[in-house]
Amino acid sequence: MTQRLQGWRVALGLMSCWAVAACAQQPAAPVTAFVGARLIDGTGRPPVEDATLVVQEGRIVAAGRRSDVQVPRGATVVDLTGQTVIPGLMNAHGHVGDTRGLEAGHYSQDHVLAQLGLYARYGVTTVMSLGGDGEPSVRLRDAQDTSSLDRARLYIAGSIVTAESAESARKMVDENVALGVDIIKIRVDDNLGTSRKMAPEVYRAVIDQAHQRGKRVAAHIFYLADAKDLLRSGADLIAHSVRDDHVDTDLFTLLKQRNVCYVPTLMREVSTFVYASRPAFFEDPFFQREADTGVVRALADPRRQARVRTDRAARAYQRALATAKRNLKALFDAGVRIAMGTDTGPPARFQGYFEHLELEQMVDAGLTPMQALVAATGDAAACLRLPDVGTLERGKWADFVVLQADPLADIRNTRRMESVWIAGNRVPGR
Repeated sequence: MTQRLQGWRVALGLMSCWAVAACAQQPAAPVTAFVGARLIDGTGRPPVEDATLVVQEGRIVAAGRRSDVQVPRGATVVDLTGQTVIPGLMNAHGHVGDTRGLEAGHYSQDHVLAQLGLYARYGVTTVMSLGGDGEPSVRLRDAQDTSSLDRARLYIAGSIVTAESAESARKMVDENVALGVDIIKIRVDDNLGTSRKMAPEVYRAVIDQAHQRGKRVAAHIFYLADAKDLLRSGADLIAHSVRDDHVDTDLFTLLKQRNVCYVPTLMREVSTFVYASRPAFFEDPFFQREADTGVVRALADPRRQARVRTDRAARAYQRALATAKRNLKALFDAGVRIAMGTDTGPPARFQGYFEHLELEQMVDAGLTPMQALVAATGDAAACLRLPDVGTLERGKWADFVVLQADPLADIRNTRRMESVWIAGNRVPGR
């Protein structure tokens, strides 16, 4: 039996024990009731005022209006009156474990754990790492379905498939499957004309082999034409924005026919040009509380800033950001499901903090705060096919964030965090 099935059986067992008197003969697991908050559950439904959230063994056993939810005798009660509860944020496109400071190439289990802790302290409770993952990440993922968890959940793509032939592509897929990945990742991009793009016959071999092995394929793209051909070839997740042209009805149809989700990663573009001067977010206390001061100092160096100002790629990606934001709004309005992602993890893309800036970028693109939050919670979980997380409903893991202000009034209020809880455990500070 898989861990996911075991988890659901535990949840169902808990629910049945609430309804069956015979369960009273068994030792009861501790219960915590979080009461009084405004509850935004991640489904897109209207918020519930004066809500109660009941948690036992890491999972939600009841959620709703305080008047409708009975708090069990003996439960620990946490008063959240005047605050807002949202599901833990989900990053559908990140990278975990490779970066130290401004250098890549430091992947280790210690780095993976440290970065999962960092994501969690910023309220990002689940991360899909789309590339650069090894056995330590597999071990950590396989150990996370526990009621004692207090760091972000991790799902992985293993090594990005970068083959140049169909035969080698199929071999790389098989190696990733043997590792135990959750999804296969490919890159179909020429980096603004500076490198050779993966050939269609190669990425079609990747998709075919992955599907034969029961795995979906996430595709890194830049160009509209590539997005369309990848979708026609069977790609299952578009992991970046279309940035070269306006999206059209043809793309809408291709995405919706197979219910393929779209991950904008707007902060990936921002990260390429924002350090041409000192970013305003360097002064944000929410950023500063976790920021590596050495990294901040290096990014603010005038010589580095001058190089960014004269970098042609940075200017091109700045223009691409405007296209990406227009396309996000058009796709959302056409009924395409959006999953929030950031491509955080590489140097100068700040894990945890950038996810909050991504929400702000999504709202600036035209989504409402509620629509952006759903993209970062319930819809992200649906896109990643993770049924145990993403919404604050009965049977789900109790992964949530307590906010001091309403994010529906201002999406920047996601940064006014009072606490973060994973599996009903308060995430410790640094």
